[in-house]
This record gives sequence, C-alpha cells and structure tokens, in this order.
Amino acid sequence: MIQFVGAGKQYGSKILFEDLDWMLTPVERVGIVGGNGTGKSTLLKVLAGLEGLDRGAVNQAKGITIGYLPQEGLPLEGRTVFAECMSVFDDLLENEKEMERLTRRMAELQPSSAEYGQVAERFHQLETEFVARDGYALEAKVGTVLAGLSFPKHGWHRPTEEFSGGWQMRIALAKLLLARPNLLLLDEPTNHLDLEARNWLEEFLAGYPHAFVVISHDRYFLDVSTKKIIEIWNKRVHFYPGNYEKYLHQKTERIEQIRAAYTNQQAKIEQLEVFINRFRYQATKAKQVQSRIKELERMERVEAPPPEEKTIHFTFPQPKQSGRIVAELRGVAKSFGDHEVFAGVQFTLERGDRVALVGVNGAGKSTLIKLLAGVEPVTAGEYQLGHNVQLEYFAQDQYRELDAGANLMDDISAVAPRATTTELRNLLGCFLFSGDDVYKKMGVLSGGERNRYALARLLLKPANFLLLDEPTNHLDMRAKDVLLEALLNYTGTVVFVSHDRYFLDMVATRVFEIGDGEVKIYPGNYEDYLWRISGQGSAAVEEEAAAETVTNAEPAAEPVKRVNPLKVEKWKRRQEEIEEDVAKLEAAIGELERSLAVFVSAEETARQSVDLESARREVEKRMEEWERLSVAIEEGVEGG
Repeated sequence: MIQFVGAGKQYGSKILFEDLDWMLTPVERVGIVGGNGTGKSTLLKVLAGLEGLDRGAVNQAKGITIGYLPQEGLPLEGRTVFAECMSVFDDLLENEKEMERLTRRMAELQPSSAEYGQVAERFHQLETEFVARDGYALEAKVGTVLAGLSFPKHGWHRPTEEFSGGWQMRIALAKLLLARPNLLLLDEPTNHLDLEARNWLEEFLAGYPHAFVVISHDRYFLDVSTKKIIEIWNKRVHFYPGNYEKYLHQKTERIEQIRAAYTNQQAKIEQLEVFINRFRYQATKAKQVQSRIKELERMERVEAPPPEEKTIHFTFPQPKQSGRIVAELRGVAKSFGDHEVFAGVQFTLERGDRVALVGVNGAGKSTLIKLLAGVEPVTAGEYQLGHNVQLEYFAQDQYRELDAGANLMDDISAVAPRATTTELRNLLGCFLFSGDDVYKKMGVLSGGERNRYALARLLLKPANFLLLDEPTNHLDMRAKDVLLEALLNYTGTVVFVSHDRYFLDMVATRVFEIGDGEVKIYPGNYEDYLWRISGQGSAAVEEEAAAETVTNAEPAAEPVKRVNPLKVEKWKRRQEEIEEDVAKLEAAIGELERSLAVFVSAEETARQSVDLESARREVEKRMEEWERLSVAIEEGVEGG
C-alpha cells in the first residue's frame, strides 16, 4: 500500500531517521514508539503526505485514502456536531438528493420512452452505490460513533465552536472513524478521551477493516490495539512483531545480543591488531599479517548501541502515618441547584487504600474528589477525616496554584532541600524538563507543562492522603513509570481519577463506580471490576460487590476448582510447543517483510502479502490458544 525505500528525514543537522525500508500492508496494526523528539509525529506526517523526505523515496498505491489525526489544532465551526460528522458523507448525501430528483422525473415520464430508460439506469447506478455504502444507515452510524466517544445526546445539535479543544479533537476523530480510510493515522488519539471512550475506541479498532498506525503513551491501548511496534531509536527505525509488551521483551533481548556481538567483535579486533603490530616487520610472518589486515578490512563493524535512558528510581519521602480510619462518609448527598449528583453515599477509607474513581463523563468523579478535598461542601450527610490525616489535592488545573514568577529549579529545591541537584534534575527530566528548561519561569510554561511540574513537586513532599484528579494527563510513559513506582511504594492513602487503563490496573486496590446518583464499591483493580460487572464472577461475589455501597465487608469466597496436576503439566508442555511454533512463524514473518521491501513484480508482491497475512493469522491463533492455556493453568494451580 505504501513503501519506503532508503528513506531519511532530518531537521537542520539533526537526523531523525535514515535508511528506512518499510512496506505498509493493507491490514497493518502498527504502534510507533520512541523518545521525545525522535521523529514519531514526523514519520506519521510523512505517511500522511504532509511532509517530504530528505533522502530515499516513499511510494503510494493508487486510489488509497488516508485519514490523519494530529495531536491538536483542529478548530471546527459553522455546523452542529451531528452535521459536522454527517459532512463526511457529503458525496452520498448528494447522490441521495439526485436520486430524489430522478424519482420525481421518472414519475413525469412515460415508462416506454427512451429518456425514462436513461433516467432509470442512472437511478439504479446511484442506488446500488448508496445501498453498498450503507446510505440508509448514515444517521445511525454517526449516532453510534458519537455515543461511543462519550458525546451526550443533548449535545449532538450544539454548534461545534461551543466545545473545548479536547472535545473538538473528539469530533475530528469521529469524522475519521466514520470515513473509514484505507490508512488511519492517529497521533495520541486517547489524549482527550475518557476511560469509556478509550474502551470503545479499542473495540472499534479491533474490528477496523483497513490499516492503521498510532502513536500513543498509553501502553494498555498499544497492547490491545497493535500487532507490530515500530521504534525510532538511534536514528534508525526498528521493527518488532507483536504488541507493546512483546516489544519490551524483544528489545531487551535485541540490545543484549548487540552488546554481546559488539564486545566479541572488539575482542577479535584487538586480537588481530595485537598480532599485526607484533609481527608486522617479520618477513616470515608477512603472509599471516596481510591475511589479518584483509580480515580487518572486510569485517562489518558492529555499532555499539548508545546507552539507554536510565530508569529513574527516586526515593520519595514517606508521609507521617495517619490513623487506621482516614475518612468516613455517612449519608452524603451532593447537589448543584436542582441537579443531584449523588445521594445516600456511605463508605470508609482506611490507611493504605488506593481507590480509583470510575464512571461516565458527568457522573460525578471530580465532584466526589473535590468533596473529599474539602473544595466542595456536602449538601447533606456527614464527611469526617480521621486522626492525624493530612491531605493534598492535585486538581486538573493544579498549575493555577504555582508561583508564575519562580523558576522550576529554585522552586523544587525549596520543596526538597536535602535532594541533590543531580537528583532533582533527573526527576525533572522524567517529567520532560531538561537542559535549560529547568530554569524557566513557570509563567512561560503551558498549562500542561505546569501541571507536569506540579505533580513532580507534589511527590517530593507528599501528605498521607493524596487526592489526584487525572495525574497521568500530559505524561509520557517514562514519567508515568516514575509516578507509578512512587505510588506503589507510597505508604499513605490515595484516591484518584485516571483514564489510563494500565495505571488503573497497577495502582488501584478498590474501585468506586459513580453513576445513577450512587457510589458502588468493588474490591480489586480495574480489571477485577470489569470482570465483576460483566457477569463472569460468581453470584456470591457479584452480589457482594454490587451491595457494598454501605459497607466495606469482604467479598464472599469463590468456589475452589480442582484440576489434575498431570493435566496442568500437559497444558504447560503444549504452551512450550506453541512458543516454538510462534518463534518460527515470527522468523518467517520477518523474512517476508524484508522480501516485501524489495519490489520484484506485482505478482510476487501479491503472493508474499498473502503469505504474510496467513503467517500473522497463524501467530494470532496460536497466541489465543496460549492465553487460554495460561488461564487454565493459573486456575488449576490456584485451585489444586
């Protein structure tokens, strides 16, 4: 569909990538990853035809359609949300109008006339295309996508200019998904989506009939949506079959292999050079010396991989211990005028709880967290903090609390006077402040940049009760990892709102679902919560989880499953066989991808593409079996 041959791109003297050979096939599911400034968005723009190459060529098949969603900057105005989305089908709507005109014309003509036959033929052509493209279901399609992206129905007929930038990006995304181009290019599509919309987008992409390439800092989204990871690293583009989790493992193995090969080659080079220098002037050794000189000249040098960015393990100070009961709500209600957000809410937070608040947009997540922070008063009922509780609230607009005239380094040094300059620079680097950026005044930073800084600042001097509203916004994966490690080692109590699925699964020990005016409490992380509300849990556990709006009782025990240990061993052996099969298939896939990068003929390309897709389907089929066996083994071991 699109082929890069020897492609290179640079800005000024900085090379982003070079020598890229890549054949993008019609059903690829690709994630692009890499450090900040490595060229991810630039590569996406080259694919979109918005930027050219400095070296090499990019060839595009005729007739393909490309849809591109940038990170930001798509202002829309002049139409309602629904009309803007319907504009995707302008050509079909014009066909519909012409069909109506032709219908009226046929009613005026004699069926036996030549003109009637011509009009009828044109009507038939238009109707065939209209039906083939689901023309009679356009409004239903638009409604489905808008609902999936969490647009409330009462907002569908509001003018687009009334919506914020984040919501306008959702409208732009909705238009792209409705258009269904042959190649969908999405730069950080989940940035402006809530959790429910992200879940819906994942399902939509799972059934997408064409190719898509995404850039994302959401590792769960990459895990469930992609089947190939492309990493821009060290001025090269590297390909990894599989999702993000597999990429992490494969990259570690690949770097270790390169380092081992480099070390071995350097030892060989040193050995050859020692021999050459020792016997260079001995006539009896002249032949051997020349042989070794030629061997050195022929040797293809292994390039030492640059050092990886160090993973920052910053030791955050632990807060003073609070009492066992951190906070209690008894019969709490909250209303804004006539609008009741929730009522009769009753729960207890205990020391060490890590609570995730979930629910659709407008359900009241931010309202509850503000109520816990004391920013909003309760309308009815009682809210009481426990003994020795010190709370800290991180709002979505936390940057407003910072001193605009202070520079970052001076301000953060005052917060953590015992930390060294290197430690503070490392921490700020994780939150994307490096070089001279650390001396910038906070007043010149964007809202997102100031929020990132506010989060780093909060972690240096944490209270024992943290209330975090969307702390993962504006963070890349490295910064999220620092925050994640800090919270996992944190001994206090956390209540948080986040739309990052991986973060939710790793941090939460309880989930509070807000909706329909009440708060339902579920033990476990977000994955456990989804399992329980899907109806897969046992009836006893489901009933307990749904009923825990008043009490914090432990869930009923699940029935123990007992499996013959011999059967478990058999499943494990089958898993090993599958792993060997997948390794062979992935090697074959790699060979086919390299072959496709060199054009021989249209027939050969078609044959290789079919073989490639067949091999990928086989990998997918075997991995599904492997995952089923993993579940069975886990249940069998735990039950037995």
